[in-house]
Amino acid sequence: MNSYVILMRGINVGGKNKIPMAELKLHHEELGFESVVTYIQSGNVVLRSDLDAEALSAKIEDMLPKKFTLNSSIIRVVALEYETFKKIVMQAPKEFGEDIANYRYNVIFLMNFSTTKAMEQIDARQGVDEVWQGDKAIYYRNSIPNASKSHLSKITQQPIYQFITIRNWNTTTKLLQLLEEHKI
Repeated sequence: MNSYVILMRGINVGGKNKIPMAELKLHHEELGFESVVTYIQSGNVVLRSDLDAEALSAKIEDMLPKKFTLNSSIIRVVALEYETFKKIVMQAPKEFGEDIANYRYNVIFLMNFSTTKAMEQIDARQGVDEVWQGDKAIYYRNSIPNASKSHLSKITQQPIYQFITIRNWNTTTKLLQLLEEHKI
């Protein structure tokens, strides 16, 4: 059995697609997944399953609109096995996440989309934003004093937006911690 982090796009955002995490946890357990843990309200789940990552993503993505009242056109799911998720965290640029007084740090997780093609659609404003390409994710840092000038929000206007989900660095590292606590 493998340990996974499940990232759901479009859950509990802006008062839409509301799913109580306790209900989400229970439903995942009813589907036969083990050691199910949810983290904050934005669709983060850690669990154990015999399925591979692709089958697991498809099963959960298919199940969500059947169990919950959702706008299924914006819902996407990516399952990342422990080693893959750990590599994403370890590949972050040196000192990423360290200067929280001056910068916001986000990880852009891709859902069946290459990081090279994604980088073509991600705009960074010089002097405000910095972007790094990883193997399976993109790392985005923007200046807090210049937050209103950041181009991160422009990603919502790009075709790639339907194939990504974004987590801040604190959430990303907490999910790795939860994975490590539940890995057998």
